[in-house]
Amino acid sequence: MNLYSKFTSKNKKLALLIDPDKTSAVDAGKIAKKASENGFHFIFVGGSIVTEPIDELVKNIKLSCNIPVILFPGSPLQLSPKADGLLLLSLISGRNPEYLIGHHVNAAPIIKKYKLVTIPTGYILINGGKVSSTEYMSNTKAIPVSKIDIIKSTALAGEMLGLKLIYLEAGSGANNSVSEEIIKEVKKTVSIPVIVGGGICNTKQLTAIFNAGADVVVIGTAIENDKTLIKKFAKALKAE
Repeated sequence: MNLYSKFTSKNKKLALLIDPDKTSAVDAGKIAKKASENGFHFIFVGGSIVTEPIDELVKNIKLSCNIPVILFPGSPLQLSPKADGLLLLSLISGRNPEYLIGHHVNAAPIIKKYKLVTIPTGYILINGGKVSSTEYMSNTKAIPVSKIDIIKSTALAGEMLGLKLIYLEAGSGANNSVSEEIIKEVKKTVSIPVIVGGGICNTKQLTAIFNAGADVVVIGTAIENDKTLIKKFAKALKAE
């Protein structure tokens, strides 16, 4: 089974996001092992700012679990040949050319050299109640939650451009996760898998987001703060 087909399979999927700037290589391996043992489907690795090489961290994760380890890069510096693949993110909700295509041009030769499997992904930043790291670092504005027509059209344009995934992002540690209404409307609009992340703190939110139509839900900050949530989120997924 190729990497992309793991996103298109019908079952709901959980991804653990590990930020290399907040997690040591040793701890990343331990957390990834626990997530894998409890039924998570992916490990995403990335952050808004990564100040150290990530090869050792990715290597530790790979040695500790048997699920795909996928780069979720905030910049071309966050690449590693040891990963299974890469979400090639284009921030289609913003108008900053560096995050639409500029960084991709710089990264493309490295990605090819590393022979990384890439999945073109439309990244849509939605207002989560506060200015997120992504919004600040990318110098773009998140789409207001009331502008559902713009969110839907942005997702549809991404699909028409040939992107293979749509990622609805409220931002790390957001006050509010992406609303059920937005997820439902985007899911009705596009035919490609929809990923949702940002501000998901409990199993009630997780269940509501899956019921709204999300194919993959990404958990990061909540598990950084409380590792026991790995089992709780996994149990909620199995109950779906």
